[in-house]
Amino acid sequence: MASTSVSRIVPASPDKVWSLIGGFGALPDWLPYIPESTPLEGGRVRRLKNPEGEVIIERLVDFNETERHYSYAILQAPFPVNGYVSTIRVHTVPGQENTAEVQWSGRFNPEGATEDEVVDLFTGIYRDGLHALHETLAA
Repeated sequence: MASTSVSRIVPASPDKVWSLIGGFGALPDWLPYIPESTPLEGGRVRRLKNPEGEVIIERLVDFNETERHYSYAILQAPFPVNGYVSTIRVHTVPGQENTAEVQWSGRFNPEGATEDEVVDLFTGIYRDGLHALHETLAA
């Protein structure tokens, strides 16, 4: 099983960051790669579309409001992986109440691609996503 993790310091309090990204259907609010999210099964599943119209279906597998993190599994996607589970976490930065650290990590099995290729793919998605989040919060 392969994995990757990206962290980024963002210019907002952990509570403000979580209020933006903590909803399972909130990706279109901060992630340009996902302009559309449709909740299914009472909000436990989300049907996403990327700008090319490709569909990604994900299931919420863990959610912790107090600790500000959630995990999800990909059920269907145009990515060369299986067994994908990812977690988004918001951490406090000691002594900096208007700053937070956001960590986006994932583990997965390559399928039809090398481990390096899929690690690079998701590292790029996480890095670009956290950059977009930083830009949204800095605006």
